[in-house]
Amino acid sequence: MIVVDRVSKYYRANWQRKVVLDKVSIAFDTKRSYGLLGKNGAGKSTFLRLIAGTEAPNAGRIHRYVQTSWPLGFAGGFHPLMTGRENIRFLARAYGADPRSVVEFVDDFSELGRDLDVPVKTYSSGMMSRLAFAASMAIEFEFYLVDEITAVGDSRFQLRCREAFAKRRETSGMIMVSHSVGTIRDYCDTGMLLLKGKLHVYDDLSEAIEVYKKTLE
Repeated sequence: MIVVDRVSKYYRANWQRKVVLDKVSIAFDTKRSYGLLGKNGAGKSTFLRLIAGTEAPNAGRIHRYVQTSWPLGFAGGFHPLMTGRENIRFLARAYGADPRSVVEFVDDFSELGRDLDVPVKTYSSGMMSRLAFAASMAIEFEFYLVDEITAVGDSRFQLRCREAFAKRRETSGMIMVSHSVGTIRDYCDTGMLLLKGKLHVYDDLSEAIEVYKKTLE
């Protein structure tokens, strides 16, 4: 379980305070798949970073009782001067996984070849996505955070990604951020809408999608 306890997050810009989360509380069931919807700038990616622990709230606490992934699609954890292989070894040790088996998995899955041994600052966005996705699949998490990453590489590689992700989801929960309603329907069973700093949860995914569509009108 992941417990978000009265969490608030805001940023200051142009002498004003923008509230992203306003005393949000929720307990995530790690056997469920949550689709997080909201307008651009609502704070969806920020919410994932808070849950992952890569960003801190201004108030409140987040308790993680399961091993939680970094946000898939977020490569900010990679050191630009380290090679792909060195970054993967570091991640494996940080999450208590066997570095050798994780590197072997990433080497095979990412299909980066010799580029795995060059600094990631030289990577294209596509290469970085391959590395990040392969790394997240190499380490078995109990709860996945997915930020707009369902189409990595060409169609053949995308199929491999979907198959690998489907296998992980058999035993793991998930929060997915996507602007694609179809993607949310395919992957999620519970809906959430982030609106003006408040989080609205819907057991009926279709209801969440309909409310979200109305906010776009």
